[in-house]
Amino acid sequence: MASPSNSAKKQFNFDPRKFLATIGEGRKVVAFPKKQTIFTQGDAADSVFYIQQGKVRLSVVSKIGKEATLGILSEGEFFGEGGLAGQRLRMGSAAAMTDCELLQIDKKAMMLALHREHTFSDLFVAYLLARNIRYEEDLVDQLFNSSEKRLARILLLLAHFGKEGVPETVIPKISQETLAEMIGTTRSRVSFFMNRFRKLGFVNYGESGLQVHSSLLNIVLHD
Repeated sequence: MASPSNSAKKQFNFDPRKFLATIGEGRKVVAFPKKQTIFTQGDAADSVFYIQQGKVRLSVVSKIGKEATLGILSEGEFFGEGGLAGQRLRMGSAAAMTDCELLQIDKKAMMLALHREHTFSDLFVAYLLARNIRYEEDLVDQLFNSSEKRLARILLLLAHFGKEGVPETVIPKISQETLAEMIGTTRSRVSFFMNRFRKLGFVNYGESGLQVHSSLLNIVLHD
């Protein structure tokens, strides 16, 4: 039996992309150009996707036609895993925000992969738990924080604040309408706050997109 340190080392060195390339039948690489729909709410939940390149937007539409953005995912993340938990139909939609290269894995092949490799299973469960925590934090944010704080937090998350320790350009450019959907406010309020953030030096616009600085954290932490 491996010691905890050896198990941790194995997990750290494990490359999901390389492993998934070895699982045989039931997987295929699919390309989606920017803005193309990957799947739609109500489609059969028969596969899981792994993002090899690009960004994907997850959304849901209410019965009265109101759309909300659930999240924006990047390289190395999974989505569409609801079918593994018994969902027969997609509970939301997914669309490419940039040109995307995805690995589409059939439900049966994904289940076999999870049983075959315990390190992959552990990483997948840890990823799902982390995303669940993120959704809980989003709910708390929505209930108790001002729209200005919610906008600051979502910009920091989109910029992967804390991962590299330096500001990262948000690519692609996120529309103010999408940001408004994500934080539950109007486009005009987002425009007002973005102008304020820019004047305070928390963000700046460049040819490659929006750059978010760590100083924006002051808005989130300020009472």
